[in-house]
Amino acid sequence: MTELVLIRVNGADKPGLTASITAILAQYKVTILDIGQAEIHDSLSLGILAAIPSTAESAPVLKDVLFKAHEIGLTVSFTPVDSDSYEQWVAGQGKDRHIITLLARTISAEHIACITAIVAEYGLNIDNITRLTGRVSLTKDVDNTVPNRACIEFSVRGLADQAVLREKFLAVSKDLNVDIAVQEDNVYRRNRRLVAFDMDSTLIEAEVIDELAAAAGVGEQVAEITERAMRGEIDFTESFHERVALLKGLSGDVLQEIAERLPVTEGAERLIRNLNSLGYTTVILSGGFNYFGNYLKEKLGIDYVFANELDMENGIVTGKVTGTVVDGNRKAQLLREIAEKEGIRLEQTIAVGDGANDLPMLSIAGLGIAFRAKPLVEESAKQSISTLGLDGVLYLLGYRDRDIV
Repeated sequence: MTELVLIRVNGADKPGLTASITAILAQYKVTILDIGQAEIHDSLSLGILAAIPSTAESAPVLKDVLFKAHEIGLTVSFTPVDSDSYEQWVAGQGKDRHIITLLARTISAEHIACITAIVAEYGLNIDNITRLTGRVSLTKDVDNTVPNRACIEFSVRGLADQAVLREKFLAVSKDLNVDIAVQEDNVYRRNRRLVAFDMDSTLIEAEVIDELAAAAGVGEQVAEITERAMRGEIDFTESFHERVALLKGLSGDVLQEIAERLPVTEGAERLIRNLNSLGYTTVILSGGFNYFGNYLKEKLGIDYVFANELDMENGIVTGKVTGTVVDGNRKAQLLREIAEKEGIRLEQTIAVGDGANDLPMLSIAGLGIAFRAKPLVEESAKQSISTLGLDGVLYLLGYRDRDIV
């Protein structure tokens, strides 16, 4: 009769340890039903669920494994597994899986304790915990030009209402000043292909229309309308026409000057560079202006830009825009159209924005991310990033620092 044994091996990691243990099992024609290995700070933890055939008794197999482990400086333990518990384990493989991503400048034990307590509260099992960010030196001088980034990913199994989990994690994240994302672990999460960005206060740390207004001497009036629109208190299109009308008479010469001094958001260049190298399609969907969107398109290497055309006559702003205003609904429509043109399913798209007029595209994208957003937007979006830069999006896609250029 086949015997099932869980073999646990621990010790200092070095090349060849797993090969040494499995070579002994191979001599006895053992079947490997499951295997997992992790390494933390040069310390190895290896687990093997072995099926020892009836033609071989378990005693000599385990004895040889024990001797080999002792010889190479490892500790080993053996736990018999009965057939009923094994079949119960097999039956659990169809359960829903979720990916929980913790983003912060630094990660503390309190952060982990809070997340794992919520996971336990909802009856979920943690299968894997993985650090996605690189190792941090405690002795080298800190490079203040590179912001701290810390990210840990939890793979959990079990039935849970994602909306309820997100609400719970959102409350905790505000208290701890971290970001916690929850995603269903499905084929689409591992196969996103298109990323759409809002421009103002997302790709750049400014509202272009406020910069134009300052140059036109109407900064305070425009800023007040902008804030009300971003909070969702007034209709975007109406507010947009009101703000643009205040720019009438502005010289077009200032557009280039403003474009050149726009501050690119932390992590934006790193994110776009990596998305391009990985073959993603990138697009700006902005309620701002094409002039500045095209400037960023060339600077960052973005594929498409859809924004508003600021009308000018004889080099002077007329206070009007030409064509259809790119409002929230138009952004969602454009996202659908671009995805269809590129042959990409909506489930494979990502949308990133900060304002109320971004919510329509955030809601239809496979992964909608509120970035440093207003409270209304943060609460409504599927995911949010507030503590890190835009390159935090890469961690939500499962990339590690070692994968990122």
